[in-house]
Amino acid sequence: MRIQRGGNYLEKDRGTVRDHISLHGFTGDIVEFHGAEGTGKTEMLYHLIARCILPKSRGGLEVSVVFIDTDFHFDMLRLVTLLEYRLSSRGTEVTIKRYLERFFLINCHSSSQLLLSLYSLESIFFLSHPSLSLLIIDSMSAFYWIDRANGGENLSLQEANLKKCVQVLQKLVKEHRLVLFATTQSLMQKSSNFVESSEQTECDAGSDYCPFLCKAWQQLVTHRIFFSKHPHPDGTQGFLMTTCHIQNDCVVKRSFCIMEQGIQF
Repeated sequence: MRIQRGGNYLEKDRGTVRDHISLHGFTGDIVEFHGAEGTGKTEMLYHLIARCILPKSRGGLEVSVVFIDTDFHFDMLRLVTLLEYRLSSRGTEVTIKRYLERFFLINCHSSSQLLLSLYSLESIFFLSHPSLSLLIIDSMSAFYWIDRANGGENLSLQEANLKKCVQVLQKLVKEHRLVLFATTQSLMQKSSNFVESSEQTECDAGSDYCPFLCKAWQQLVTHRIFFSKHPHPDGTQGFLMTTCHIQNDCVVKRSFCIMEQGIQF
C-alpha cells in the first residue's frame, strides 16, 4: 500500500457545503453517498476535505483526512482550486501545501488491496496521525462486478472481501471516533416507472435504490444521501441531495449547483 501525502502534489502540479454537511453531526457514523455517475458525489467530497484540512483560523476543522480512491476519479488540482478560492488572496503555494500535509491519498486496484489498506490504517497509521478524523472511500461499489465474477456462483465468496472490509471499518469508526463517507454508484437499472421529482418522499427519492452490496454494509450505514440531477427552470444543470437518517427516517433535501469556485446551494 502506498500512502501519498497531499502536500507532495503541489510540487508536481499547479455559499459552501460546510453549512449543510459537517463532521459535527456525523461523528461515529457511516454516511453513504449514493447516485449515478455525474451527480456531484465526488465534488461534494472535495468540499468535505477542504473543510477538514483548513485551519480553524480559516474556518476549517484542522484535522487529517484519508481518501481511499478505488474509482480513480480523484482530481488533486480540483481540490487545490477549491482551497485557493477558500483562501482568496491570502493563500500562497507554500500555505496550501502546508494544509495538504493533512491529506493522505491511497489508491486501491482490488477489494483485496482495499482490505489490506484498511488493516494498515488500523495497525500503523493512527499511531503517527492521531488527528485523523475523516475517512473517505470513493467508492465502495468499485469492485462489485469483479468480485462477483471471481466468486462464481458462490455468494459467500463474492462478498467475502467486502464483509471483511466492513468489519474493519466498523472497528475503526468505533475505536477512533471517525466519520466515514463512502460513495456507491447506481449499478442497477431504474425501474421503468421511476420519475425524478423534487417533491418525492424519502421512499420515493430512493425508489431506484437497489441495495446490491452485502447485508453487512447495509446494516453499517447510518445516513444515506441520494444524489441526482435536478435541472433548473432556466435550463442550467443543477443537482439534488436527499439526506436520509436510517434509524429515524428524518429527511432533509437540498438542491445545489457546481461552480468553478465550488458548490453553491
